[in-house]
Amino acid sequence: MKRILSGIQPSGALHLGNYLGMMRPAVELQQQGEALYFIADLHALTSLHDADALRRHSRDVALDFLACGLDPSRALLFRQSDIPKISLLSWILSTVTPMGLLERCHSYKDKTARGLAATHALFSYPVLMAADILIYDSDIVPVGKDQKQHLEVTRDIAVKMNETFGDIFKLPEPSIREDAAVVPGTDGAKMSKSYGNTIEIFAEEKAMRKKFMGIVTDSTPVEAPKDPESSSIYQLYRLFSSADDAAAMAERFRAGGTGYGDFKKQLFGTVWEYFAPMRAKRAELEADPGYVDGILRTGAEKANAIAEKVMARVEAAVGLR
Repeated sequence: MKRILSGIQPSGALHLGNYLGMMRPAVELQQQGEALYFIADLHALTSLHDADALRRHSRDVALDFLACGLDPSRALLFRQSDIPKISLLSWILSTVTPMGLLERCHSYKDKTARGLAATHALFSYPVLMAADILIYDSDIVPVGKDQKQHLEVTRDIAVKMNETFGDIFKLPEPSIREDAAVVPGTDGAKMSKSYGNTIEIFAEEKAMRKKFMGIVTDSTPVEAPKDPESSSIYQLYRLFSSADDAAAMAERFRAGGTGYGDFKKQLFGTVWEYFAPMRAKRAELEADPGYVDGILRTGAEKANAIAEKVMARVEAAVGLR
């Protein structure tokens, strides 16, 4: 059985882009192999320096993921920081990782260009990501197109370790959803916490409605035909509606006579209804904190058992044991 690994950062409230890009595919993949999903709290430290917020966001990620369909009988869910030897493996990998490999990573350049401090952790982020993947002998890593380079770096580091110390690591394969669309934010750019253009999955009704009504549109008059393909409203709507409903909205766009405000209301109604059962499930989980704690504890115990076996192999190979 193939081992599938993925992680998500608790750097803020999860939004529609997180759901469509990572969470929904992860829920689907848990039926196809041995799935391990972690809350990447160590990675979040590169941008979040508020201890209370990190603790709160980490728990919210667990609640959100379970509410959205993660089945703890099929997949492990755990905190990255509950796997002690992740940091040791990251250091070991860094001893063979060429600086040039990290200097070529787009993510570091993009994040520093957006104002994040140029720290060592941000620069060496791909090494910790490699440790996340390799410590579980992962076979398949679902990634977005923007994360493909980091998986290539992981494979390069694994090859370097194998060349230096013998056959230690298997080479993980990426699973890239070619049909995964870029999820537009309220300003039309890719939805991202970094851009401040997100729509949170479990926002209160009034707050979520306000976000949808604030989606940026052009000045096309109500009566004029509109291009659905260039509209963030339509792009979001078709991600949550049936093919028939999406086609019907596209036709109304092209026909003219309907304003963007009406389309935004339709979009909000569809998304609010889509997440209704998940909101109910989340409320149920939130009322039983011991259950969530147990899921995370069991997930960490089982993940640690896998990690310890791999690290015994690594430590012997490099001479630490």
